[in-house]
Amino acid sequence: MRRWVRPTLLRRLLLAQALVLALLWSLAVGLFLAEASGDNLYEAQSAHLAVIAVAQNLADQPARQYDTLRAFDLALREGYGDKNEPGLAPGILVRQAGRLVYKSDNVPAELRNTRLDSSETMVAQGRRWRFVTRQSAISDTRVTLVMPGGGWQLWLTFSSRGYYLLPLMISIPFLLLPAWISIRLALRPWRQVAGEIAARGPRDLTPLSFKPRHEELRPLVESINALMQRLRASTAREQSFIADAAHELRTPVAAMRINVEALQAQRGLDPRQGELLAGIVRGSDRAERLVGQLLQLMRSNAETSPPPVELLALDLLVQERLAALSGLAHARNVELELSAEAGVSISGERESLMSMLDNLIDNATKYSPIGGTVMVGLRRDAGHAILTVADRGRGIAPALRSRVFDRFFRAPDQTQTGSGLGLAIVRSVIEKHGGRIELGDHGDGGPGLLVTVRLPLATEK
Repeated sequence: MRRWVRPTLLRRLLLAQALVLALLWSLAVGLFLAEASGDNLYEAQSAHLAVIAVAQNLADQPARQYDTLRAFDLALREGYGDKNEPGLAPGILVRQAGRLVYKSDNVPAELRNTRLDSSETMVAQGRRWRFVTRQSAISDTRVTLVMPGGGWQLWLTFSSRGYYLLPLMISIPFLLLPAWISIRLALRPWRQVAGEIAARGPRDLTPLSFKPRHEELRPLVESINALMQRLRASTAREQSFIADAAHELRTPVAAMRINVEALQAQRGLDPRQGELLAGIVRGSDRAERLVGQLLQLMRSNAETSPPPVELLALDLLVQERLAALSGLAHARNVELELSAEAGVSISGERESLMSMLDNLIDNATKYSPIGGTVMVGLRRDAGHAILTVADRGRGIAPALRSRVFDRFFRAPDQTQTGSGLGLAIVRSVIEKHGGRIELGDHGDGGPGLLVTVRLPLATEK
């Protein structure tokens, strides 16, 4: 249902064509109704003159006169109404010297005009009739043309003028299919542009390769390419600035740490001085981590080609990173648990995958409560390696789970220090490896956050 009610350009063009046809049809119907409500048939002098001439010329031969008027009556009925139903056709009344010499079937004989050459309406035999009478200029012959009134007049007009409306009414349904086919063929260049844009990756800002020849489509493609160029320039300036700033910060941060450690090594420091120096060391650690994350993020964004294909045992890599981070977890009084299937292999870049694992495990241990447990799982499922990292922390509100992947964004209720770059790096690495990441609640319904990463398994050769 959504597909049919969703606005589309194809449906808009079809509706425009249908509206044009409907307008033409409405104009034709309007003319048809105007003719039906008018007196064109009654005012047809040629019909009156023909009947008058017949009646006058054959006045001395009543039988021939009747047969000729009958033939004229049948021709009139066939041309303007239903020849098999006299009540649905125009009729004639012919009087000479006040005597009725001919009357059409089902036409009341009492129909008489009060004024000559004027259309009048009268109710007779339970029906409305419209009629007009003309008299010969050289005799007392009078001819009255009679037409059923009301809705029957519309039917008679349609019978006599239907050949104008029927082709239009029949053509409307048959025109829509050719119009739909022609519009789809005409919109093929639009679909080619849309297909090329849809096939782009999130960081592919190169110009569109499709070069349209059509005047209507060319400005759109040129505007998209100009936008791509501006985005490339803006992204390059941003990356250059952040990379330069990160590189420049590494030296002063490292120098500050060396100087502080040298001060800590001196004797005679009181406890207050030692506490201040320890705080500086912790601050320099956070600064070094932020600089490293910035450099990792810039390297990840700068790489437009796929990561080098390297067969990696993901289960062994996870064990390696858990062992490397176990000291940090122990210092925070957090236990690390691993449940992994053996022989889970993927194709990827070792350094970036290590960065992804480090960020996920470090975040889980950082936000876990004292004495908590971080559970790491690895399994196969439908051609993918499923990595899960679950903690018992406060979790992330569902409304913020899509925003935490933005750079420098941090949930407002977080109390732990951080830069807001960890999950941005994680998503960048996962996307480059053709995977995806999801944030959810803890599997057993308790507090905490469950991170699920799906990565394609290595293809067997």
